[in-house]
Amino acid sequence: MGRVRFGPARVPSRESPSAAIALLRKRGFNACEIDFEGGFWMDYEWAAEFGQRAREEKIALSVHAPIAGFMGHVERDKKQRMAVGMLDHSAGIAKAAGAEPVVFHPGFLLGRTRAAAIKSITEQLAELRARLEGKGRAVPFGVEVMGRVREIGSLDDVLEISRPVLDFAHMHATSDGAFTDVEPFAAALEAADEVLEPGAPFHIHFSDIAYANRNETKHLPYGEGTLRADPLRQALRKFRRTANVISESPDLESSLAIQAVLASARTPSRRASSSSASSSRPRSRRN
Repeated sequence: MGRVRFGPARVPSRESPSAAIALLRKRGFNACEIDFEGGFWMDYEWAAEFGQRAREEKIALSVHAPIAGFMGHVERDKKQRMAVGMLDHSAGIAKAAGAEPVVFHPGFLLGRTRAAAIKSITEQLAELRARLEGKGRAVPFGVEVMGRVREIGSLDDVLEISRPVLDFAHMHATSDGAFTDVEPFAAALEAADEVLEPGAPFHIHFSDIAYANRNETKHLPYGEGTLRADPLRQALRKFRRTANVISESPDLESSLAIQAVLASARTPSRRASSSSASSSRPRSRRN
């Protein structure tokens, strides 16, 4: 299997970059997602030092953009311009820190068909890409698979838009708890593997999850729900692609428990393929 890097969805200290890196090292983490969901708290100087120290310790960084930073707005109004600004600033911080990808949510249907919403998202994302290229901050973006079954953001939706960020808690919720064995994990990883460029890691969000009517309700401490890390561990063994697994668990103990399960992975046979998890497994179909 490829290397599995694991870490939290939040920088563990805002006191200083050195304090944050020290906590990541102490806990055995070698990945971390910079948490801007609720707003920006890190400036460019902080990001640059954090990124430098992370590189020295071989800790892979990514960025989660603010929740309001999504593409596919119906109107090119103030909200859309603010969203562009949020994603632009997220990319700037990511560039300073050497972090990738910038994770963002795909937005909403807003009364449109799924095809129309996806078309709008991809068009606005392409415009954003041109803007970022002009600023020298065209870092990779990743679209997160979402946890509400009637909204935009299924795995198939995300595969059509951009680089996928596989959120297995969300997929467990929208599938009414189907991610209990290796097969659905492997199928999702294969679908992502087919569209990711060579060398790009799987970017994965993971935590236990509560859900109702195929919609997520909240992240749970590990073991309180029905999502487990062992099937993910087994599915990852079928691929040579590196995986960055980000824990969105609400407590440190849960993250450490998930980390322990994933760390128990062993080297697979030489028959493992970087392009296919299994020739007998049905491929993901796009709608």
